[in-house]
Amino acid sequence: MLADLKYISGFGNEFASEDPRCPGALPEGQNNPQICPYNLYAEQLSGSSFTCPRSTNKRSWLYRILPSVIHKPFESIEQGHLTHNWDEVEPDPNQLRWKPFEVPKASQKKMDFVSGLHTLCGAGDIRSNNGIAIHIFICNTSMVNKCFYNSDGDFLIVPQLGKLLIYTEFGKMLVEPNEICVIQRGMRFSVDVFEETRGYILEVYGVHFELPDLGPIGANGLANPRDFLVPVAWYEDRQVPGGYTVINKYQGKLFAAKQDVSPFNVVAWHGNYTPYKYNLENFMVINSVAFDHADPSIFTVLTAKSVRPGVAIADFVIFPPRWGVADHTFRPPYYHRNCMSEFMGLIKGHYEAKPEGFQPGGGSLHSAMTPHGPDGDCFGKASKAKLKPERTAEGTMTFMFETSLSLAVTKWGLKTCNCLDGNYYKCWETLRSHFTPKFRNPTGHK
Repeated sequence: MLADLKYISGFGNEFASEDPRCPGALPEGQNNPQICPYNLYAEQLSGSSFTCPRSTNKRSWLYRILPSVIHKPFESIEQGHLTHNWDEVEPDPNQLRWKPFEVPKASQKKMDFVSGLHTLCGAGDIRSNNGIAIHIFICNTSMVNKCFYNSDGDFLIVPQLGKLLIYTEFGKMLVEPNEICVIQRGMRFSVDVFEETRGYILEVYGVHFELPDLGPIGANGLANPRDFLVPVAWYEDRQVPGGYTVINKYQGKLFAAKQDVSPFNVVAWHGNYTPYKYNLENFMVINSVAFDHADPSIFTVLTAKSVRPGVAIADFVIFPPRWGVADHTFRPPYYHRNCMSEFMGLIKGHYEAKPEGFQPGGGSLHSAMTPHGPDGDCFGKASKAKLKPERTAEGTMTFMFETSLSLAVTKWGLKTCNCLDGNYYKCWETLRSHFTPKFRNPTGHK
């Protein structure tokens, strides 16, 4: 199953793919012939309004054994800790940090990808297509005769523990820790897991992720388009009489409908609206080679733009292994207050600014204008370190979901998960004044 996975490369391209078992399944010269090859049904999946400019118009044509419309009525189902209610608890401006979110053993409690969705924080309004949510997924069981699709927004999925085999209408993807994938709005998918599995999800409403503009960097750098991978067409013609469940997230609620067949019956497809994945090791790092820091925006992999130029609904940023060579510079991240909200997660290793308390599978949230920066131990060591070229963040991968929205934390995030680190603030208590009013430059540095 895993050995036969194949992909097409590129970001936002016009792709075309057909399952090799049915050569010529794509119609020639038109999208919607009176009779499709192999007597398939044509179905368009639109990720943008019909009248969007060509540069932002997103759609794909799917040629399938049966159209997706064949299902029983949707009915409301239990949604667990998935929510879009941002008023569950009072606002909290404090620096927040979570210990690793616990994954139960399957023998204790079976949880698949959907039942394992837990909303941590978010902002905005689903009905007006403006906002984001950050979810934690914890699961130990594969989805069986069950798929999921999101009517509200796109999912950017960051696995941290365990790999995901994701079945989509466009084909199959294997996504492992240190990779990400994006399942865009409306796309049906199912997730197989092989062990206890954990990760993070950034959901954006109303917009899609794109590559950031490079500006003075030039034509190349950061995440290169050719390193994004799209699955190739693969279908199953499988009957499940009355027993296949389609779960839909709509206006923040979960609904389920039954149907008789697998939804992964797309024999061929073409278009530019697809799921995709990306290996974070392929990111081309840009950094200072003289002094001081460039802002962390130079580490942006994907962005979801707002209507205000240069202001994102959400950015996905990583801090990968790289060389630190800046002279006369405090090299770890600087102390900072930001008009954006910053959620950070750790995939593996340790984070240079907080090497002890910030752990893989946990997270932190620094809300708008809340101060944050290196802990006392990091500041002390970096202030005295001999500056020479050195590898930074070797063997680690930290990421950040950054947003212009002011995030509200859910009741699950503040209380129910029981992972909040109440001692987080103490990591700065060892900072002391080193002020020398009679000596401008007591250390002899620049």
